[in-house]
Amino acid sequence: MSSIPEFAELLSNCKRSAVHLEMRDLYFSNPRFEAWQRGDRVDWNGRDTWWRPFHQDIADAVARGVAVRRARVVSEPVTDYIRWEHYQTRANLEAGELVKWLPRRLASGILLPANDFWIFDGRLMRVHHFSGDGEWTDKELCDDQNVVSLCSAAFEKVWDRAIAHGQYEVP
Repeated sequence: MSSIPEFAELLSNCKRSAVHLEMRDLYFSNPRFEAWQRGDRVDWNGRDTWWRPFHQDIADAVARGVAVRRARVVSEPVTDYIRWEHYQTRANLEAGELVKWLPRRLASGILLPANDFWIFDGRLMRVHHFSGDGEWTDKELCDDQNVVSLCSAAFEKVWDRAIAHGQYEVP
């Protein structure tokens, strides 16, 4: 994995667009999710408690004119993990991301890639690989324009059908 540039480096080289497709209902656990499960909630007025380097990377890219979009394909009713993601998406929005949600039942007819990914400027794709229980196992870069184009087209179809974060209520 070490030969693949980190996300921050890829985003810092981005000029126009960065799109992210997420299709899992469960990702690896983390302390913030576990705290949320215990009933802890974010103090949105205390930005220093929730703002992470990732958010700053997004904000910096958006300030440079990069359009950053994230689409999540989710099963309904949603898992607790997706419920938490929906709750904490406010941080993504504050950083400048646009986020939409597509219920899986509305995704029929869209040929979706098997893996989550980021695509930078429509030319370079960072593919994420996960185990069945949501643990991150590997990542790879793909610059094969046929593959990147197919995945870009899938993202755009998801984006067109998806519901804006502000209108999507988790069931």
